[in-house]
Amino acid sequence: MTSKVAIIGSGISGAVCASILAKKGISVTIFESARGPGGRMSQRREHCEDGRELLFDHGAPCFSVNANNLEMRSLVNDWESRGLVAQWEEKFGSFDCSSRRFVSVEEEVNTRYVGVPGMNSVCKALCHEPGVETRFGHGIGRLDWLVDHNAWSLTSLDGQDVGHFMGVVATDKNTFSSRFTDVTGKPPPIDLNSVSEVGFQIKEIPAFPCFALMLAFAQPLSSIPMKGGFSFKNSEILSWAYCDSSKPGRSTTSERWVLHSTAKYADLVISQAGFQKPSTALLTKVAEELFQEFRSTGIDIPQPFFKKAHRWGSAFPAVSIAGEEKCLWVENRRLAICGDFCMMPNVEGAISSGIAAAAKFVQLLATE
Repeated sequence: MTSKVAIIGSGISGAVCASILAKKGISVTIFESARGPGGRMSQRREHCEDGRELLFDHGAPCFSVNANNLEMRSLVNDWESRGLVAQWEEKFGSFDCSSRRFVSVEEEVNTRYVGVPGMNSVCKALCHEPGVETRFGHGIGRLDWLVDHNAWSLTSLDGQDVGHFMGVVATDKNTFSSRFTDVTGKPPPIDLNSVSEVGFQIKEIPAFPCFALMLAFAQPLSSIPMKGGFSFKNSEILSWAYCDSSKPGRSTTSERWVLHSTAKYADLVISQAGFQKPSTALLTKVAEELFQEFRSTGIDIPQPFFKKAHRWGSAFPAVSIAGEEKCLWVENRRLAICGDFCMMPNVEGAISSGIAAAAKFVQLLATE
């Protein structure tokens, strides 16, 4: 393999893109600042005071595939045959907090898929396929286009030179977003205004924040008729609740639920506390507020033996920046930008965008 492409981020869009490129004979290196892959598809590992281990899909709970999306359908069928995903065949519905009752059960919807044994199983597998090198704990602090070399130079957050690459795929919007500056105090790794007119399209990508609450109960919540999950109507605090332990391949020694807050609630908390890493005290306060809203529904909810909140600072993109192209492409710099923010704010959008970014490089290299 002679062609080298750097992929920033090991979420599902980056992992899918890497896998496709590697299968086409293109050497790929994924740089991920976190300790493991998955992004919002990551699985959280927690421990109770008594030492028991609990696993939660605290970000994206599942994904579906549009029947007309043949390329993605083929990918998911392959993942299913490899045991990386399975169908989540449970009931879903909604709960009205005003009338304090369940008001609907979903009828026929697209098949829901979950990673097995965790949502990050697909990303894990794709990040370790032949031809893919993954460097976890390696955040990228700077990307520079070297005109004389016709290549990208990448520098880590701690200032180390990590190599030259013929192309770059940016899947993390913080690579070019001011949010990077908010967190690190440094300018974003790449200034898109110096690369292309594309920069003017995406100076900032608005996103909705979200708090996730992880709960574990000793006994099943028998008063809830939907063991998949349900949305909340007429609540300013809660948007969704999912029974994580009802997914295939999960432990059933306890019943585990994940609740997601509304963006309005999360915005309010962040406006008061700031965007820096939330303190333990703040997360404890948020956990209690979300849980009390859950109990105020009138649903018979016992006290959990585990309760913890997590903040997704920019969980769901509020815009789509690529439209039908599915990714942004700067051909003369061999730069692709992909992710759910390019298409639609879900796993399916991220996968489709990753596929599109890979296709751009395959087409380019076929002509060189």
